[in-house]
Amino acid sequence: MAETINSLEDLGSSSAAPVVAASPVYVQKIDAQGRAYATGKRKNAIARVWIKPGNGKITINGKEFNAFFARPVLQMILQQPIIAAARKDQYDVVATVSGGGLSGQAGAVRHGISKALTDYEPELRAVLKKGGFLTRDSRVVERKKYGKAKARRSFQFSKR
Repeated sequence: MAETINSLEDLGSSSAAPVVAASPVYVQKIDAQGRAYATGKRKNAIARVWIKPGNGKITINGKEFNAFFARPVLQMILQQPIIAAARKDQYDVVATVSGGGLSGQAGAVRHGISKALTDYEPELRAVLKKGGFLTRDSRVVERKKYGKAKARRSFQFSKR
Protein backbone atom coordinates (compact mmCIF):
# COMPACT_ATOMS: atom_id res chain seq x y z
CA MET A 1 0.00 0.00 0.00
CA ALA A 2 1.25 3.53 -0.79
CA GLU A 3 2.50 5.87 1.93
CA THR A 4 0.49 8.98 2.69
CA ILE A 5 2.44 12.23 2.85
CA ASN A 6 1.19 14.70 5.43
CA SER A 7 3.84 17.44 5.30
CA LEU A 8 6.67 18.82 3.17
CA GLU A 9 9.24 17.14 5.42
CA ASP A 10 7.69 13.77 4.64
CA LEU A 11 7.92 14.56 0.95
CA GLY A 12 11.66 15.27 1.18
CA SER A 13 12.36 12.11 3.13
CA SER A 14 10.49 9.77 0.80
CA SER A 15 12.58 7.06 -0.82
CA ALA A 16 11.43 7.78 -4.36
CA ALA A 17 14.28 8.40 -6.80
CA PRO A 18 14.26 11.79 -8.53
CA VAL A 19 13.06 11.69 -12.11
CA VAL A 20 15.63 13.00 -14.58
CA ALA A 21 14.55 13.74 -18.15
CA ALA A 22 16.92 12.04 -20.57
CA SER A 23 18.11 14.02 -23.56
CA PRO A 24 16.99 12.59 -26.90
CA VAL A 25 19.40 10.16 -28.49
CA TYR A 26 20.06 10.70 -32.18
CA VAL A 27 20.95 7.65 -34.25
CA GLN A 28 22.63 7.31 -37.61
CA LYS A 29 20.20 6.97 -40.56
CA ILE A 30 21.82 5.41 -43.63
CA ASP A 31 20.19 3.65 -46.60
CA ALA A 32 21.31 0.38 -48.26
CA GLN A 33 23.89 2.23 -50.45
CA GLY A 34 25.54 3.83 -47.42
CA ARG A 35 24.06 7.29 -48.04
CA ALA A 36 22.24 9.71 -45.78
CA TYR A 37 19.20 11.50 -47.28
CA ALA A 38 17.56 14.77 -46.30
CA THR A 39 15.19 17.34 -47.75
CA GLY A 40 16.07 21.04 -47.52
CA LYS A 41 13.70 23.94 -48.11
CA ARG A 42 14.05 27.71 -48.55
CA LYS A 43 11.37 30.04 -49.97
CA ASN A 44 9.78 28.04 -52.82
CA ALA A 45 12.85 25.87 -53.48
CA ILE A 46 13.03 22.23 -52.44
CA ALA A 47 16.29 20.25 -52.49
CA ARG A 48 16.73 16.50 -52.14
CA VAL A 49 20.23 15.79 -50.84
CA TRP A 50 22.23 12.55 -50.52
CA ILE A 51 25.67 12.43 -48.89
CA LYS A 52 28.14 9.55 -48.78
CA PRO A 53 31.84 9.22 -47.95
CA GLY A 54 34.00 10.43 -50.81
CA ASN A 55 36.46 13.10 -51.88
CA GLY A 56 34.30 16.24 -51.59
CA LYS A 57 32.56 16.28 -54.99
CA ILE A 58 29.32 18.28 -54.97
CA THR A 59 26.86 17.63 -57.82
CA ILE A 60 23.61 19.53 -58.25
CA ASN A 61 21.10 18.44 -60.91
CA GLY A 62 23.85 16.53 -62.69
CA LYS A 63 26.25 19.51 -62.84
CA GLU A 64 29.23 20.54 -60.75
CA PHE A 65 28.13 23.03 -58.10
CA ASN A 66 30.54 25.65 -59.56
CA ALA A 67 28.69 25.45 -62.88
CA PHE A 68 25.21 25.39 -61.35
CA PHE A 69 25.81 28.24 -58.89
CA ALA A 70 28.11 30.61 -60.78
CA ARG A 71 28.13 33.36 -58.13
CA PRO A 72 30.80 32.93 -55.41
CA VAL A 73 28.34 33.96 -52.69
CA LEU A 74 26.02 31.06 -53.55
CA GLN A 75 28.96 28.65 -53.63
CA MET A 76 30.02 29.89 -50.20
CA ILE A 77 26.46 29.46 -48.82
CA LEU A 78 26.43 25.90 -50.11
CA GLN A 79 29.70 24.94 -48.39
CA GLN A 80 29.01 26.58 -45.01
CA PRO A 81 27.74 23.48 -43.13
CA ILE A 82 30.55 21.27 -44.46
CA ILE A 83 33.21 23.79 -43.42
CA ALA A 84 31.56 24.41 -40.02
CA ALA A 85 31.59 20.66 -39.36
CA ALA A 86 35.25 20.41 -40.53
CA ARG A 87 34.33 17.73 -43.07
CA LYS A 88 35.65 19.37 -46.25
CA ASP A 89 36.75 16.80 -48.90
CA GLN A 90 35.28 13.92 -46.86
CA TYR A 91 31.77 13.58 -48.30
CA ASP A 92 30.33 13.49 -51.80
CA VAL A 93 27.07 15.41 -52.12
CA VAL A 94 24.44 14.69 -54.77
CA ALA A 95 21.44 17.02 -54.84
CA THR A 96 18.42 17.67 -57.00
CA VAL A 97 16.80 21.05 -56.53
CA SER A 98 13.69 22.60 -58.05
CA GLY A 99 11.52 25.66 -57.59
CA GLY A 100 12.34 29.22 -56.63
CA GLY A 101 15.36 31.20 -57.73
CA LEU A 102 19.08 30.61 -57.40
CA SER A 103 19.37 32.16 -53.93
CA GLY A 104 16.51 30.07 -52.57
CA GLN A 105 17.91 26.95 -54.20
CA ALA A 106 21.33 27.53 -52.61
CA GLY A 107 19.68 27.94 -49.22
CA ALA A 108 17.62 24.79 -49.74
CA VAL A 109 20.71 22.74 -50.63
CA ARG A 110 22.54 24.14 -47.58
CA HIS A 111 19.62 23.13 -45.35
CA GLY A 112 19.54 19.66 -46.92
CA ILE A 113 23.30 19.15 -46.52
CA SER A 114 23.06 20.12 -42.86
CA LYS A 115 20.23 17.69 -42.17
CA ALA A 116 21.95 14.89 -44.09
CA LEU A 117 25.19 15.45 -42.15
CA THR A 118 23.33 15.07 -38.85
CA ASP A 119 21.74 11.86 -40.12
CA TYR A 120 25.16 10.49 -41.09
CA GLU A 121 27.05 11.77 -38.04
CA PRO A 122 24.63 12.58 -35.16
CA GLU A 123 27.47 14.06 -33.05
CA LEU A 124 27.70 16.98 -35.53
CA ARG A 125 24.22 18.15 -34.54
CA ALA A 126 25.47 20.53 -31.82
CA VAL A 127 27.93 22.27 -34.17
CA LEU A 128 25.40 22.65 -36.99
CA LYS A 129 22.60 23.72 -34.65
CA LYS A 130 24.83 26.41 -33.14
CA GLY A 131 25.62 27.71 -36.63
CA GLY A 132 21.89 27.91 -37.41
CA PHE A 133 22.08 25.50 -40.35
CA LEU A 134 19.40 23.10 -39.13
CA THR A 135 16.70 25.75 -38.81
CA ARG A 136 14.48 26.11 -41.85
CA ASP A 137 14.27 29.74 -42.92
CA SER A 138 10.49 30.03 -43.11
CA ARG A 139 10.33 33.48 -44.73
CA VAL A 140 8.31 33.41 -47.94
CA VAL A 141 6.97 36.09 -50.27
CA GLU A 142 3.85 37.78 -48.92
CA ARG A 143 0.77 37.32 -51.07
CA LYS A 144 -0.87 40.13 -53.03
CA LYS A 145 -4.02 41.58 -51.47
CA TYR A 146 -7.02 42.80 -53.41
CA GLY A 147 -7.27 46.59 -53.67
CA LYS A 148 -3.48 46.89 -53.57
CA ALA A 149 -0.88 47.13 -56.31
CA LYS A 150 1.34 44.54 -54.57
CA ALA A 151 1.27 42.94 -51.13
CA ARG A 152 1.26 46.30 -49.31
CA ARG A 153 1.83 48.98 -51.95
CA SER A 154 -1.24 51.09 -52.61
CA PHE A 155 -2.18 52.72 -55.87
CA GLN A 156 -1.11 56.35 -56.31
CA PHE A 157 -3.38 58.78 -54.54
CA SER A 158 -4.20 62.15 -56.13
CA LYS A 159 -6.71 64.85 -55.17
CA ARG A 160 -7.33 65.95 -58.74
